[in-house]
Amino acid sequence: MEPLLFLCHRLPYPPNKGDKVRSYRFLRHLCEGRKVFLGTFVDDPADWPHVEEMRRICADVHVARLDPAFARLRSLGGLLSGEALSLPYYRDAGLTHWVRGVAAAHDIRSVFVYSSPMAQYVPSALNDRTVVDFVDMDSAKWTAYADSHAWPFSWIYRREGRTLLAAERKFAARAATSVFVTRAEADLFANHAPDLRDRIAFVENGVDTDFFSPEIRSESPFGAAERPIVFTGAMDYWPNVDAVRWFADRCLPSIQAEFPDVRFYIVGMNPAKPVQELASRPGITVTGRVADIRPWLRHARLAVAPLRVARGIQNKVLEAMAMALPVITTPDCAHALTVQLDREIAVADEPAQWTERIRLLLDPARAREMGQAARERVLADYGWAQKLRKLDSLMRRSGNDSSMQTGQTPHTQAEALSA
Repeated sequence: MEPLLFLCHRLPYPPNKGDKVRSYRFLRHLCEGRKVFLGTFVDDPADWPHVEEMRRICADVHVARLDPAFARLRSLGGLLSGEALSLPYYRDAGLTHWVRGVAAAHDIRSVFVYSSPMAQYVPSALNDRTVVDFVDMDSAKWTAYADSHAWPFSWIYRREGRTLLAAERKFAARAATSVFVTRAEADLFANHAPDLRDRIAFVENGVDTDFFSPEIRSESPFGAAERPIVFTGAMDYWPNVDAVRWFADRCLPSIQAEFPDVRFYIVGMNPAKPVQELASRPGITVTGRVADIRPWLRHARLAVAPLRVARGIQNKVLEAMAMALPVITTPDCAHALTVQLDREIAVADEPAQWTERIRLLLDPARAREMGQAARERVLADYGWAQKLRKLDSLMRRSGNDSSMQTGQTPHTQAEALSA
């Protein structure tokens, strides 16, 4: 089997948050017919028991411990070196040594990089055999953060956007192919790197429609006399923190004034202090980490995703749709999907629109109709199998697959990226 080096900024298991869903699916798929050597970090102590699962499916695994507080201090070195702070944040001498040893000992010919800072580990001899999954254009995300924060964070985030864009362009110029999560993200990056346009592609996220199914049997975690609205996600991620705070401040009071039995559930791991503080307000519950997200989706009245700073396809939206739960989200999140607005998903921007959409979807008949349509859309367009076929095509046509050496007819790079 062909050896493949897979570099990932966070242990791809368990797939319990957005980035890990995608990285886990890609890793498992690439393990089929390949000997995969995984180099990664653990930044959450709860992930250590799951390292053995990665050892079970990979030929070898190197896990570097990442203490977020120490890594933030280390990243400040970027202010002196002029580089993006994200690069020293994910810099580890042990991982560098392991990559060099594995590449030499196992004659590594192909590399898959998940998240741009991990591209700094790719041996120079393998640059043109590397696929980098940027997922989103993180430099644009940091610039957007700057617009939502006061000085000095606005200055830091704007600097990170500028310096990370330079790093993204450098890594993309070295790689065989650069991958993003949506066509819009790929086009955005191509606008900043027009000379690389013919080596930029996108592979959308999918969802496990068997796992996320309305047919699951589960007890309701909600009170019998309430109408629950849910938001799901990692609650130490700033766009999620911003989303629930904005919704709680600007939308929920008017909704609860009209529907006193509505309760807002914020469901997800590691709630930051501003999220924890919301739990003191009437009609809001902050759950923290839950064992299984599906009962919270299965028994809710609707899901909200009021993300004001968000890029790409949101797993939280796909998972709720797969559970036949009606979803209300922002225009940017909805436009990343192949959905019919107001039939398969609802869109709101200003608080008054959110109140109106929620009022409509608290009607059980309307909610049931939209939920069923959402489930059908996910089944048609967002199964993982079809998304992973695109990944196979990109790996093969970028020269990162042994089928290129076995007599199969190669396709041009342009054909691969437009597939």
